Amino acid sequence: MATFSSSHCASSSSSFYSSYSSSSSKSRHGVLGMVKISSISKQSAQKISVSKQQIRTNSNSNAVLMQDGAVATKIIPVEGEDTSVKTLKDGILSATSSQESNDLSKFDVNKDESTVSITVVGASGDLAKKKIFPALFALYYEDCLPKHFTIFGYARSKMTDDELRTMVSKTLTCRIDKRENCGEKMEEFLKRCFYQSGQYDSTENFVELDKKLRQHEAGRIANRLFYLSIPPNIFIDAVRCASLSASSANGWTRVIVEKPFGRDSESSAALTSGLKQYLNEDQIFRIDHYLGKELVENLSVLRFSNLIFEPLWSRQYIRNVQLIFSEDFGTEGRGGYFDHYGIIRDIMQNHLLQILALFAMETPVSLDAEDIRNEKVKVLRSMRPLQLDDVVIGQYKSHTRGGVTYPGYTEDKTVPKDSLTPTFAAAALFIDNARWDGVPFLMKAGKALHNRSAEIRVQFRHVPGNLYAKNFGSNLDQSTNELVIRVQPDEAIYLKINNKVPGLGMRLDRSTLNLHYAARYAKEIPDAYERLLLDAVEGERRLFIRSDELDAAWALFTPLLKELEQKKVNPEYYPYGSRGPVGAHYLAARYNVRWGDLGLEQ
Repeated sequence: MATFSSSHCASSSSSFYSSYSSSSSKSRHGVLGMVKISSISKQSAQKISVSKQQIRTNSNSNAVLMQDGAVATKIIPVEGEDTSVKTLKDGILSATSSQESNDLSKFDVNKDESTVSITVVGASGDLAKKKIFPALFALYYEDCLPKHFTIFGYARSKMTDDELRTMVSKTLTCRIDKRENCGEKMEEFLKRCFYQSGQYDSTENFVELDKKLRQHEAGRIANRLFYLSIPPNIFIDAVRCASLSASSANGWTRVIVEKPFGRDSESSAALTSGLKQYLNEDQIFRIDHYLGKELVENLSVLRFSNLIFEPLWSRQYIRNVQLIFSEDFGTEGRGGYFDHYGIIRDIMQNHLLQILALFAMETPVSLDAEDIRNEKVKVLRSMRPLQLDDVVIGQYKSHTRGGVTYPGYTEDKTVPKDSLTPTFAAAALFIDNARWDGVPFLMKAGKALHNRSAEIRVQFRHVPGNLYAKNFGSNLDQSTNELVIRVQPDEAIYLKINNKVPGLGMRLDRSTLNLHYAARYAKEIPDAYERLLLDAVEGERRLFIRSDELDAAWALFTPLLKELEQKKVNPEYYPYGSRGPVGAHYLAARYNVRWGDLGLEQ
């Protein structure tokens, strides 16, 4: 698990090098993404002795001296033999020729060191500029990246290295703290950023990228991470080209894939099948950035390391669980993408369902990634497929407030005028197992609502035979204990309890035991992308989605989505900036539940 103290990050770099041996041993036995390179005998190796001064002065040498003093070799083509791509068992990865291997063995003074090359595919896009590059800089700023690393941007746009650095520098901030050396760190980071222009489906362009990567890797053990910040319809093309032409020859190769992972079970399975033509499952890192949120990561800590919570975490004490996501803005010119997916695919099927699985899972055997993901899959497979009667959908309409008119969803120029795509959805889900039988898990997600928030609300059952019931009148919900985990913004965990108001009378009041992160911890909370990128570099898969998780998640939602589209169900309209459609309240009331975020005392 990635943590962000300086001591951890400093040690993670060294452990990164020492941990290579296990992955490299796998590569020597044919694991995808790694290639066996011909070795030379000890006697031959002893005869080879080339000083850096000799390399500098020998104009006929095949070596290039890098800025940091490392030595890299030029790639020499061998006539009569196609050496650019060698196919392994599944026809996947690149390798060097025997001539190139010999040249590498002669001049590889860095062969026992490791380096990481991070290639952001789609580097000119908003996600790369606003999230990925700033997260990489934050990791570098905190000394969380390995000693030797290089960052490459890859996109179709024509751009020089300096133009990429200028673009990236506009989004970098020293938000972590106000150290005086921030400007220096920024300059050092930008010096490690480079750019390669190319098409996403061009093997030749990825060969050019591979050549540049090799120059910067300088004969070290090369580990490569590709971040696919591109539309899903070109995932497979990019993975094919990267695998055939730009995979590591002697280290690991990993690929981070952004959501959406398809639109339904069929398209998701096709995407997974396409990726697995070129990658092993353990090379694919499906990222859901909500799993990198601090409060989501804290879920298992809160539950499994505090004795007061684990015994209560069941149908015996919990009345309902609410997972709520709201945004206070609409699509605002980006409706073309959203209209193809809608709020159910965009938020509920991934973000909220992943949080639900973490919340409801049984105690895993260990904190190992596979043990945790095994338990999440068990939860998903125990859930009932969603029924149309247990779902309410809505779409925001134009509304004037405070003299300002906010446009409706279909008034967005990128959205069809007759679109039925939901911008709001509420659903009741159930887990048919011994722990959660009969407990409603209510999800609610929407755009253009009254506030921006993401939270988990756990409402406990009423106290049996409550001695103070008369003090609460007929509304026993006022006396319900509630645990609230506020994921964003203003992260907090608080527990609502009943308490006597000081004085001579017997008047009860609801109070909160509040862990407010900003007040408790001086250190700023890292962005989710920082944690997930660091985990990908370190090979920690716990917060990434496995293919069988994805299959189980789509199995829950695909029948509902098809029914909504086939029947062309009309969404219930709600004003921009409101609390959503009235139907969501009726849905909750059917299960004797009141949404926890709607009261005066939230």
